[in-house]
Amino acid sequence: MTAGTAGAANAQRIREFKMPDVGEGLTEAEILKWYVRPGDTVTDGQVVCEVETAKAAVELPIPYDGVVHTLNFDEGTTVDVGTVIISVDTDPGAGPVQEQPAEAAAPAADAEEEAEPQGRQAVLVGYGAAPSSTKRRARKPQPEPVTAGLQAELNGRAAPAPPATPVAVPAPPVVPAASAPVGERPLAKPPVRKLAKDLGIDLATIAPTGPGGVITRDDVYAAAAPAEAPAAASAEAEAGVPAVAPVTAFDAARERRVPIKGVRKATAQAMVASAFTAPHVTEFITVDVTRTMKLVQELKQDPDLAGLRINPLLLVAKAFLVAIRRHPEVNAAWDEANQEIVYKDYINLGIAAATPRGLIVPNIKDAGVKTLPQLATELAELVATAREGKTTPAAMTGGTVTITNVGVFGVDTGTPILNPGESAILAFGAIKLQPWVHKGKIKPRQVTTLALSFDHRLIDGELGSKLLADVAAVLERPKRLITWA
Repeated sequence: MTAGTAGAANAQRIREFKMPDVGEGLTEAEILKWYVRPGDTVTDGQVVCEVETAKAAVELPIPYDGVVHTLNFDEGTTVDVGTVIISVDTDPGAGPVQEQPAEAAAPAADAEEEAEPQGRQAVLVGYGAAPSSTKRRARKPQPEPVTAGLQAELNGRAAPAPPATPVAVPAPPVVPAASAPVGERPLAKPPVRKLAKDLGIDLATIAPTGPGGVITRDDVYAAAAPAEAPAAASAEAEAGVPAVAPVTAFDAARERRVPIKGVRKATAQAMVASAFTAPHVTEFITVDVTRTMKLVQELKQDPDLAGLRINPLLLVAKAFLVAIRRHPEVNAAWDEANQEIVYKDYINLGIAAATPRGLIVPNIKDAGVKTLPQLATELAELVATAREGKTTPAAMTGGTVTITNVGVFGVDTGTPILNPGESAILAFGAIKLQPWVHKGKIKPRQVTTLALSFDHRLIDGELGSKLLADVAAVLERPKRLITWA
């Protein structure tokens, strides 16, 4: 079979699945876990991997029936949207896939990209189906078979020039027993590979100590230390300089470097954009919440609220919503592109949630029209889903205002930064028993401090002060939840 015939046959039976365009402005995702391996049988709709975007962990279903042919990336790799991550042989009964030279494969693949109509794309929860008119990203070159030159380059060495005439091949270097078998690529994450390349260390000569035979940073440093020390000592001896400790790092062996990605990367980018785009103003107020705390205890005993999570945050959220209803011009957004202020007749209340993946801010849609039991139910579901890492990107978009409960960490308050596109964020501090003047006498009362940050383009000092004062007034006398509603 010719290369062209093999390419055409492969194009018909090998279907490539690309990292889906999940929308919401996301351009990459990290492969957290593969649920299949080459040779496994898969069916249309079967989940094959879990990926982490900048906003959520998402399971990806495969849209083909067949047998897994290749997995193009290891777990822990960050992949651009539109990049092929897995290929499936949709006709395994036709025999082995006819391999073809890489030079011949590329034109066939390009022709398939231009001519073949695309099949059904995976639809992720919270995103909806991608429109058929969406422009496709250019295909990245697929990996070629690992040659000796390429293997050398991957290991941080310059590839040797091809000899003009046959020459004797030198014996391969002695590889430690614990390292990767000859002919196999050593297991290491991309940051570790880069470190080894920077230090001039061949990964194939390192004995891995990580789980599953993975080479760690410590392994690379351990391999580099013996080689660097004699060279440094020799240079210093020739120059007549006394040996001293390197000053580039205090102790690199006791440092950890973690790639900036996922939620941490998205949070950092959003906070920088918000801090240097919207002019922030933060105001503070300290309030006696003794009556609110008594109401919390009473509501916990109410049979109509049995099974619901009743806590101070619930009443703070309700007080915030009531105050915004009294000052609806607060609920707005600044449209820089169109030079417009967008006033919103709905309140999507964001709740900052600390999760193992980092801080995320999902929001309760139309929170302003929900009853207290409805608000309690959605607040509990929001927090539980966030901690499980199952929050969808759709749940973290469209927010208008946010509450961050720093009091759970024992913090009095803070100066919160606005979520991009939102007008205000309320920080709820710790509730503490403090001496307080109550009815002309100093008594122990439960007191908290609130901090409100707002976009000064939308909210001036008077409006921001009125909003914060109203939140405090409701928490001081929670019966206003009824009289002001």
